[in-house]
Amino acid sequence: MTSSPRHLVHTVIIPMRWADMDSQGHVNNVTYFRYMEEARVQMFRARGLNRGGAELPPEAGPVVLNASCSYLKSLHYPGDIEVRVYAGEPGRSSVMTWYEMRPSYDAGTVYAEGSAKMCYVDRTLGRSIPLPPALRELAEGKSTEG
Repeated sequence: MTSSPRHLVHTVIIPMRWADMDSQGHVNNVTYFRYMEEARVQMFRARGLNRGGAELPPEAGPVVLNASCSYLKSLHYPGDIEVRVYAGEPGRSSVMTWYEMRPSYDAGTVYAEGSAKMCYVDRTLGRSIPLPPALRELAEGKSTEG
């Protein structure tokens, strides 16, 4: 994972589904992005930061500007995936997030690492808006993991 300053901001356990596997018998590459998305959505929801959350107008919310994933080892069904979400130093309207994915059957090993740059936008205005204070505090390490 990157050496940029970051803070653990959320951890979630996601059950693997039989349908997550591909014809090769391992979890399909695109599913890793779904695991990262699910962890991110749960983090936002837990803090009222999802679209129309307590700190946001209904037309505002987070969007992914870019995303990547490094596949270190193949995940295999069955099991649960622990996804750890880290956040970096926030900008005005964006924050970098990183992800570590570990299966329940080998919890000490990172099987995949990912990242996504998140930006908050107001769809009505068609432009970025400042990060919500709760996300800024979380990314700066001023708030505890939820």
